[in-house]
Amino acid sequence: MKSGELRVPTAIAVTSADMALPAQDERTMPAVVLAGLDRKPLDQALTELHTLTEQYGHVVVVCSQATPEPVVRRLYTLRSLLESDRIALFRPALPPLGVAVLARQLRQLASCDLSPGVLACAGRLLTHYIHAGAVLGSVARLDRVPVGLKAHARSWVPGSQFAVLAHPEPQLVKVAPGATLKGPEFSTWLLVAKGQLPSEWAGGLGTRWGVHGLRETPLPAESPVWWGTGRMVEFCGYLADLSVLYQLVASVRRASCHWCGIDVIGDRCVFCSAGPPGYDPPAPRALEPRTPA
Repeated sequence: MKSGELRVPTAIAVTSADMALPAQDERTMPAVVLAGLDRKPLDQALTELHTLTEQYGHVVVVCSQATPEPVVRRLYTLRSLLESDRIALFRPALPPLGVAVLARQLRQLASCDLSPGVLACAGRLLTHYIHAGAVLGSVARLDRVPVGLKAHARSWVPGSQFAVLAHPEPQLVKVAPGATLKGPEFSTWLLVAKGQLPSEWAGGLGTRWGVHGLRETPLPAESPVWWGTGRMVEFCGYLADLSVLYQLVASVRRASCHWCGIDVIGDRCVFCSAGPPGYDPPAPRALEPRTPA
């Protein structure tokens, strides 16, 4: 970049408006919403994505593993037709609310002096610090978290509810007085997305986890697909402070992708999927334990 030239932030895109959470702070970049990709004519969608790439330079599309397959196929088709190594498709193993939170964290970081490759790869690092789960009215169709036979049997009992943590370590408990889930060992905020169940237990989890505060948001449309039921409340513990997010990313050693030449962190380039040869991926950095209340 030439001296004095205005830097255009890398675009962070999502595939539906409900995955574009409100800005966390005044520096959070707006999300680019690629809505209805599978319903638009191919040439129209191709023109829109090409224009977006030319405008921003690089585009990181963040979507969940519950995103409809026609949308995902269209994304890969567009990327292939454009023959572009400036479009990254990132589908982390997080529930939809966690994916929306991660996309917002990348939007926060997009305002910083991070190169497109480092910013795109930061998503893989930041997933380690997201605690994502839900309160479910049934686990009969839950196939993304290990569920024992006893829990399956209990899920048919009227009124049964289960608290499930899908990430970073799977946990499942029956909702009852005193029941809880192991939470983060560092200070977080808690985001709760109300569905078709009361949200009191999920809100109380914030007290047990010692969070800074609790915010609410509508339930993403993809959440019932991911969790296997619409009778649910989704929650997510996450880091909200931009300075903490930046320090986590900046502390990781950078390398150049041997295939496309872009700067990366971690063990794989998100733009071309190549990994730097002879590179040992770093362990996630430990954060300071939260101070007991």
